[in-house]
Amino acid sequence: MTTALRARTFGASLLVLAALLAASSTAWSQTLPRPITAVVDMTGPRFGVTVLNQQSVDTLRAEKNISLRPVITQFGWQFEHRLYTNDDGITMLTEWIPLLSGLDQGVALPSLNWLTGLRTASGKEFGIGPNITPLGVGLVVAAGVTVSTGALHVPFNVAVATSKSGVRVSVLTGFNVRR
Repeated sequence: MTTALRARTFGASLLVLAALLAASSTAWSQTLPRPITAVVDMTGPRFGVTVLNQQSVDTLRAEKNISLRPVITQFGWQFEHRLYTNDDGITMLTEWIPLLSGLDQGVALPSLNWLTGLRTASGKEFGIGPNITPLGVGLVVAAGVTVSTGALHVPFNVAVATSKSGVRVSVLTGFNVRR
């Protein structure tokens, strides 16, 4: 390649680059919109009671050789992730809640719940998802309210879980501290 050809190629390349920069300068000068929300990770302990129907008590006795009274305690941990919050304060979230039940009766029955749902700006919440326990796999539906004061969040929830052996009703509370 001759020197004159290299100079013309270089000059043409600079001209194309300048044209591209000039055309995109408006895009570079725009401000990016603020993100709607950042993912917030809130975790905390959960505790409460569950009322088992008689069929669930009988199933645990017959199939797992576990004797329980129909009211059992629940202890666990909630792992919550906020996915999206709009300008009205409605938050989409997902949460995993592993629990141990029956510790008050000398039994440790594990369960795992995965809920997806919504929380309003006033703290009302609703979620639905799968529930896995020794009674089988089913669906859990939960609703409640979270009361906040500063960084402390205290949820009060009622959950109804299903399985082949029937329906169970739980009342849970606990706390989250937003970091």
